[in-house]
Amino acid sequence: MTDPVVQAFIAAVNDGDEKAFFDLLSPDATMSDDGTDRDLRAWTAREIFDDNGHMEVESSSDAGKSLIIRYRNDTWGEMRTYWRFVVESGKVSRFETGQA
Repeated sequence: MTDPVVQAFIAAVNDGDEKAFFDLLSPDATMSDDGTDRDLRAWTAREIFDDNGHMEVESSSDAGKSLIIRYRNDTWGEMRTYWRFVVESGKVSRFETGQA
């Protein structure tokens, strides 16, 4: 991976650090899961922070903004997922994820 903001995003997820995670997002950041826009705060609480989410990068493209990740949490176990990031002015303004 080459994008430092995406690297910090993954580190915040893996560390369970909600403050660092939300500090990386623009105030109006959005996200989607399997093609459906979701409430970012509710989704990240349920899928990441309340459920011990963990990201392991398998491959990256688009200068480190498109990733294939082995993602796991306590509810779903491990699955192969894609993550795509829009980074503007040093902040993630949108991310999209889903099963790869």
